[in-house]
Amino acid sequence: MPSFTDKKSPARRVALAGILGAEALALAWLESLLPAFPFLPPGAKPGLSNIVTMFAVSTLNISDAFFIVLIKSAFAGITRGLTAFFMSLCGGLMSLAAMVLIFRVSKKNRLGLIGTGVCCALAHNLGQLIAAAIITDTVTIAGYAPALLIFGVCTGIVTGCVFRAVSPLLIKISKHFVSTPKSTTETN
Repeated sequence: MPSFTDKKSPARRVALAGILGAEALALAWLESLLPAFPFLPPGAKPGLSNIVTMFAVSTLNISDAFFIVLIKSAFAGITRGLTAFFMSLCGGLMSLAAMVLIFRVSKKNRLGLIGTGVCCALAHNLGQLIAAAIITDTVTIAGYAPALLIFGVCTGIVTGCVFRAVSPLLIKISKHFVSTPKSTTETN
């Protein structure tokens, strides 16, 4: 995955982050149209908008990815209320932390994009379980953990596969906004 660090044109990087934020919102909106999954907590979704966040972490600045997490959380808050905002923010921040560890801290992504998708989905679910425990002031919410574990692995595989498929296109589009990549990191 190329790492875009265009110091000459911060406006172009901000524009790209804005476009990625809009893409994340569009995917989040499409996911909101899906019916509830049986045996899962209300609001459980596949997490396809995390593809955009993974791309931002792997190619742009961490602050750009953080912006996307905030935009997605604000969208959840505006469309579904304060609880949804808090749940989305906690899940998004945990997933972002996993992405940063995988893409930025480790020297090489040994998990591949599918493994990364799974780890990020599981981190997101963990963040939301923690948020739900705080909101409900009970740990019995952990009863959803086994179902969310299976759901997270399945949706993480899908997210990783989709991310692998769309990465070349996202990179191609990104080159219109930022200069030639500074370095290339293999993430397959």
